[in-house]
Amino acid sequence: MVLAHDLTQVLPGRYKGPLFRKGHIIQEDEIDDFLSIGKEHIYVMELAPGEMHENDAALSIARAVSGSRTSLTKPREGKVTLSADIDGLLKVDASRVHAINEVEQAVVSTLPSDVPVTEGQPVAASRVIPLIYPEDRIQSVKAIARAADRPVVEVHPFRKLQVGVVTTGSEIYHGRIRDRFGPVIQEKLQAYGSVVMGQTLAGDDKEWIQAQIRSFVDRGADLVLVTGGMSVDPDDRTPGAIAGLGAEVVSYGTPMLPGSMLMIAYYREVPVLGLPGCVIHDAHTSFDVFLPRILAGEKVRREDVTRLGYGGLHSC
Repeated sequence: MVLAHDLTQVLPGRYKGPLFRKGHIIQEDEIDDFLSIGKEHIYVMELAPGEMHENDAALSIARAVSGSRTSLTKPREGKVTLSADIDGLLKVDASRVHAINEVEQAVVSTLPSDVPVTEGQPVAASRVIPLIYPEDRIQSVKAIARAADRPVVEVHPFRKLQVGVVTTGSEIYHGRIRDRFGPVIQEKLQAYGSVVMGQTLAGDDKEWIQAQIRSFVDRGADLVLVTGGMSVDPDDRTPGAIAGLGAEVVSYGTPMLPGSMLMIAYYREVPVLGLPGCVIHDAHTSFDVFLPRILAGEKVRREDVTRLGYGGLHSC
């Protein structure tokens, strides 16, 4: 007889996967193998009109939600996985994921939107709960997936940017302490394929900071990072210098910790970020949230910043 679905074997610490796959023709000498995984009964089936096998249903859901730069696996034990084709920024429409999961016994599970992913990384998966699934529910899933002009799940590529770094602080300019921002920024940018086109020292002089930002933009910088000088101390001039350029200030401050003193602005359409000191010593800050989005070509909006508070406490 022909199996109607995959049968899973679990060997703790060694293996979890199909012992027999859908369509396998059962042999008499395999009876002990079936009993070893607790199968005293097996399913064979003949689909009625309007019914789908779980594998076909899961594949239909996966195709409905998948977008550019994603690939699908073959169904495995009733599940289909979506993987990233490239290194990039994952974009997920959470509202449509929620709506699909409201369809009875349909399942779509994803990583959060706006996280960096790497080539080959699983980003979502689909399945249905029963072995046999009504085709009309799949049509409902497809209608939800088509309800917007962009895919439910897709990956945006990172651009390779030329980045200018302006380092503030009289203590660094006069050599009293060494700069620690530069190596950290270099490492973060290299991980995404972007490069530092130059790093300058500007002390704590507002006009000097502004002149160096302008210089980088004039030389074709795609992004300018201004390090330090972001606190409320009177000697910290970075926020005033950026705002005084006539830049469009999206936000000075974020509701995420660490990284609450981050500044995001646009000068002549070039993003200019004022980086707080926590970037040096904390592995994940608000800078690490917005850098991938900027590298993927997104323009940061005020609402992107204010939404960081919920779930934004990483250290205190």
